[in-house]
Amino acid sequence: MVQFIADQSFWALFPDAKLGVLLLKDCQNQGVSSKEIKQLLIESHDKAKIYLTADNFSDNGVVQVYRQAYQQFKTKKGARSSIEALLKRVANGQTLPSINPLVDIYNAASLRFGLPVGAEDSDRFVGDLRLTITDGGDAFFLIGDDQNNPTLPNELCYKDDIGAVCRCLNWQDGDRTMVTEHTKNAFLIIEALDAGGQERLQNALDFIESNAKMYLNANTAIYILDKETSHVTI
Repeated sequence: MVQFIADQSFWALFPDAKLGVLLLKDCQNQGVSSKEIKQLLIESHDKAKIYLTADNFSDNGVVQVYRQAYQQFKTKKGARSSIEALLKRVANGQTLPSINPLVDIYNAASLRFGLPVGAEDSDRFVGDLRLTITDGGDAFFLIGDDQNNPTLPNELCYKDDIGAVCRCLNWQDGDRTMVTEHTKNAFLIIEALDAGGQERLQNALDFIESNAKMYLNANTAIYILDKETSHVTI
């Protein structure tokens, strides 16, 4: 059976981290988002403003947590956690476009709880999924790009047996495992690296779970991993 494993190289960098995992089975992600899901996403923009209290965007607490984390491993120039990218749009008065029901739900959660949320089509994994410091050279094709852009040595990424799935923690998703309207089974991950984020983690997981059940008719399972319990069967 396929496993998700956060290996020792991750915990060596972030020994006190918590990883929230949500597994969705038999979800119905076809078509455009309902008006209810779109409303959740719209409302989340205002709720995200509680994380934008500093005059200088980079001084906001959530932004600093992940910027400091990204200094602990090799990244491509300009790599930023997905939560920073989302908050930047809110700070600039922009709104997130609706993509598909599942993506809209987890983007809404990310904004509301100030946490990076990633999702992959788990049926597309080849072998176990690992969160690990890589030697580099793992094949990676960015969404919509047919050119290989392999991982760097000492980069922290999610990878399976044939290449990278998501680079630099939750920065860039690959095309091979992206969530689409055809996704039936999904793996969602939230990286809570500081005490504040860990306090919000359960609420974020519960939010996604309840809306996935309501709007996607998904069967769900939630796990919170730490350095003592660092793997789960997908």
